[in-house]
Amino acid sequence: MTSQHPPLAVAMVGHAFMGAAHSQAWRSAPRFFDLPLDPVMALVCGRDAGRAADAATRLGWAASESDWRRVVTREDIDLVDICTPGDSHAEIAVAALEAGKHVLCEKPLANTVAEAEEMAAAAERAAAHGVRTMVGFTYRRVPAVALARQLVAAGRIGELRHVRAQYLQDWIADPEAPLTWRLDKERAGSGALGDIGAHVIDLAQHIAGDRILEVSGQLDTFVKERPLLAAGGVGLSGTAAAERGPVTVDDAAAFVARFAGGALGVFEATRFATGRKNAIRVELNGSRGSLAFDFEDMNVLTFYDAEEPAETAGFRRILVTEAAHPYVAAWWPPGHGLGYEHAFTHQVVDLVRALGAGVDPDPTFADGLQVQRVLAAVETSSDTRRWQEIPA
Repeated sequence: MTSQHPPLAVAMVGHAFMGAAHSQAWRSAPRFFDLPLDPVMALVCGRDAGRAADAATRLGWAASESDWRRVVTREDIDLVDICTPGDSHAEIAVAALEAGKHVLCEKPLANTVAEAEEMAAAAERAAAHGVRTMVGFTYRRVPAVALARQLVAAGRIGELRHVRAQYLQDWIADPEAPLTWRLDKERAGSGALGDIGAHVIDLAQHIAGDRILEVSGQLDTFVKERPLLAAGGVGLSGTAAAERGPVTVDDAAAFVARFAGGALGVFEATRFATGRKNAIRVELNGSRGSLAFDFEDMNVLTFYDAEEPAETAGFRRILVTEAAHPYVAAWWPPGHGLGYEHAFTHQVVDLVRALGAGVDPDPTFADGLQVQRVLAAVETSSDTRRWQEIPA
């Protein structure tokens, strides 16, 4: 496919679950949307050269590499897309920014506030030279979520009073599920709190157009030890006690929050909600109405207008598949729903359009740092049993 737009050479570091989703987005974005730059899938990087080469073939990248340090210094790369575990985000991102590369980094931004601050500072320095950053809070790009943000910004629910946000999974509810990197604090930073709680923290603040000021939270780890992974990543069956390792992150997080505008928030993130595979729900109640989004019905937004007459008032089910809705016009006819992968495509679209316009994409590393501070405050609150303020 030829393009009349300048190329944007992309290198992706990491090629597992998120790498596959990001690859799909880089492939599809220029085929459905008119972009000011033409993304070129130049290379994919992974620690194992053989697996990286296989990923390049499978996911559509032109070449592969096994050392990210060589990637970020290549003159023929414009943007580095980071899809690795959190323990490597800061090192890769800072090096890429210092080499003059735009950076898209998966969430949460880092494993600690200190790392996130280092990344945000590097991004601020790079921005002075026209280098941009974005954090991958992908659920912002679901059309129904984008519509919810528009309705709140337009004042359709009035003064915000309540925010409720949940992210529920069950993939480690079985105590014999193996000990993966996501259960290791050194690699993952935190458990349900950072892995999925970060998403609903960002979603709630994004839709509300407001930030969290203080939190009071509780973390829990229900299963303290798990079977170690065998070579190749397969869980050991019938293992002895010596072949088990400690879980060093939280299994579940719950907290209440106060927003800058005065609204009260209630948040829950767990990987022990038996029967829930990827359930995200956000509801906002205001003085003029309410709205709710449920990812298990992701093409729908429910909206209540409190100013309608009582005899006709009620929650309205909006099927967010019309061309007038955010992102939808580039896809299918009304009623033909979009899926999980489309939000990643929309993320690429927004990023490339911001780069073409020479403006910061949304959310930036500074936004990612703010979420990181909320995560840290929830963890500290759980440890101290006290309310924690979020630094501005």
